[in-house]
Amino acid sequence: MTHGRPAGRPSPLEAPIAIIGVGLMGGSLGRALVAAGARDIRGVDPDPAVAAEAVGLGTLTSVAASVRDAVDGAGTVVVGAPIARIPGVVADVLAAAGPDCVVTDLGSAKAGIVASVPPGQRSRFVGGHPICGGERSGIAAARDGMFDGATWFLTPTPEVRDDLFQRVHGLISAVGARPVAIDAGVHDRLMALVSHVPHVLAAALVDQGAATTPQGREALRSAGPSFHDLTRVAGSSPQLWADIFLANGGALLDALRDYRARLEAVEDLIDAGDRDGLVDFVARGAEGRARLRRDWGDADARAHRIVVGVPNRQGVLSQVVTALGHAHINIEDLALHPASSEGGELVLGVIGRSAAVRAAEHIADLGYRVEVDEA
Repeated sequence: MTHGRPAGRPSPLEAPIAIIGVGLMGGSLGRALVAAGARDIRGVDPDPAVAAEAVGLGTLTSVAASVRDAVDGAGTVVVGAPIARIPGVVADVLAAAGPDCVVTDLGSAKAGIVASVPPGQRSRFVGGHPICGGERSGIAAARDGMFDGATWFLTPTPEVRDDLFQRVHGLISAVGARPVAIDAGVHDRLMALVSHVPHVLAAALVDQGAATTPQGREALRSAGPSFHDLTRVAGSSPQLWADIFLANGGALLDALRDYRARLEAVEDLIDAGDRDGLVDFVARGAEGRARLRRDWGDADARAHRIVVGVPNRQGVLSQVVTALGHAHINIEDLALHPASSEGGELVLGVIGRSAAVRAAEHIADLGYRVEVDEA
């Protein structure tokens, strides 16, 4: 589906875009923005040589001498710094950026970053996390097409300006990703389960295999494909992942404690010789794996337009898109059209009739008037 841009709404690629921190993610984003048609992409990095290399690779159009220079006149600023530094960099950017500049980030833990932004400045900040990447890091690892089809979580607060949220949403769509709004705390609990715990386990399995030598034979040298598959992410940057574990410490600890309880339950089944219980345990895993692999696509690939009557009140857009994000409904496009001081229309683009109907039901549950038609 190609939605195009509603008449009168400027492209998020027209105004200058600044990328603060040009590593794997920031560099790949710059390449995607260039491919999408952005003409002014400024970059700044603690290592000036990295930013200069990014220009040579076609990732940036120019190098800025400082954060202040990079954000001067920018419409969007993307903070790609290491996660431990993101709150400080976001604070610096918000202080230097103009009143109509929106700031987002690429950090993989969101609650702490969102909480670090004072409520009075949250109107210009939208937390973000693209679900993609790789084991390698640095500008040399940046690649084309990284964001194609990737989920890109956004964690808007009720304070965020509607027009600025739309700009971030549009920029993400322009590079081929699927923006999904979600609560920051929910995001962190999800990432603990499906990303951070697997990294802990991969490192633990490799450490165990490297330290175990039955009859003098190192276990790692007997590893088969399943071990390689399970431990692929153990090759990721130690410094990066130590900071991620700490940034999402609360949710990660809860997930690890839950995992330990599940392992102890399996220990008890083995200790008791409970074959039926073990069969059930493995079967539940197989069923979950089947769900993971299932094609969740809607047979109806047509675009459907959802028109929502909304009051002229701050936070409505954030409320609606977050509710749909929690319901696993992707919004392909959105536009807010104020009609009067009393309110206006929020127009959402959704693929598939069933997804559109579900979206309308969730929106109606929030108390808004909603209609669905084919776009």
